[in-house]
Amino acid sequence: MLQVSLLIEHREKVIERLKVKNFNDLDLVDKVLQSAEEKKGAIYKFEMLKADINSKSKQIGVLLQQGQKEQADAIKKQVAFYKSALDILEKEFSQASEKLNEYLIRLPNLPHQSVPAGKTPNDNIFVRQGGTIATLHEKSLPHWDLAHQYKLIDFELGNKITGSGFPVYINQGAKLQRSLIQYFLDFNVDAGYTEYIPPFIVNADSAYATGQLPDKEGQMYYINEDKFYLIPTSEVPLTNIWRDVILKEEDLPIKMTAYSPCFRREAGSYGKDVRGLNRLHQFEKVEIVQLAHPEKSYQILEEMVTHVEQLLQSLELPYRILKLCGGDMSFASALTYDFEVYSAAQQRWLEVSSVSNFETFQSHRMKARYKDHNGKTQLVHTLNGSSLALPRIMAALLENNQKANSISFPTVLHKYGLASLNLSKGEK
Repeated sequence: MLQVSLLIEHREKVIERLKVKNFNDLDLVDKVLQSAEEKKGAIYKFEMLKADINSKSKQIGVLLQQGQKEQADAIKKQVAFYKSALDILEKEFSQASEKLNEYLIRLPNLPHQSVPAGKTPNDNIFVRQGGTIATLHEKSLPHWDLAHQYKLIDFELGNKITGSGFPVYINQGAKLQRSLIQYFLDFNVDAGYTEYIPPFIVNADSAYATGQLPDKEGQMYYINEDKFYLIPTSEVPLTNIWRDVILKEEDLPIKMTAYSPCFRREAGSYGKDVRGLNRLHQFEKVEIVQLAHPEKSYQILEEMVTHVEQLLQSLELPYRILKLCGGDMSFASALTYDFEVYSAAQQRWLEVSSVSNFETFQSHRMKARYKDHNGKTQLVHTLNGSSLALPRIMAALLENNQKANSISFPTVLHKYGLASLNLSKGEK
């Protein structure tokens, strides 16, 4: 959530940056400013009347001491009337605060100055590329056919049990999924991240704090009886660990990692690009999250990008990094880098990670703060990244490493009992 002071002091700049994000409801800015004035006016009237009540209450005491009961009783009636007016002003203040918040939560985060203008993924900026794109044999297959041939994943069984987008991983498919999760966690922990196993269900306050509500309400699965949400990413519970917490400056940065299943309705996603593992309603992901000092958050963002890049390099996958344009960014992000790996069998790039800096957008909502060296309370910056999302990584590993009768895996996975799969000789 944006801070009202920013809108008051830099209205034109705010509007300019919102345009970069292709946000069209710019009248909201002035509605916020008007509501802020109304709230300020309500506070002023409330405080002035409260001060008058206190003054007259002291006057009553003096008059009673002087034996002027009649005058004291007259002022008592005034005070009683003022107190009833005070209740009205308190209600007015509460309504002004609610209206201000209602407008404020509809404004997205401002994009960083380096974010390019643009409306679609075609407008994203290429940063760099690494790895070697595989040359496959003539009879190479996409991962959904490989999964069937090697008996790794049963998409139809998942459809029977639940529905489309809920695959069942079997035998070596389950082992590959589990091994990748363990490897990603080990890689993150070795880099100084503390591992957590958070709840996979959150309340509305948690979803609101990280910006899922009200922006992505229709994309989350909702448990009506308990008013809980299935998490779309472990970023939500991890970041909320620090909701309403005041840290010490020397505690920063805080580095967290977690595995979780992720649940997304993905409403409106159809067609060939969602086949197999390309887009699921339930999938596994390992996340990295940091709480950082505001002066260091963009340096930390670059370190997180390098971390994810090194993880992809270790998997020997061809990848590219893109800086997202304003129109392709999330509601809460100030700057996002996307990672894509190349699927040789599908001959297309697949997104596998987003690494973002939210600056104070989330921390303002959740009151995640620290005390600086002057003892003043400041908002932390929050950052997160996928490290990594499993489905498309698994798809690329299967497709890019297939031979005529086998699939080999990168060296880093061998210690987890995965070297290769062979149709004629069994697993190696």
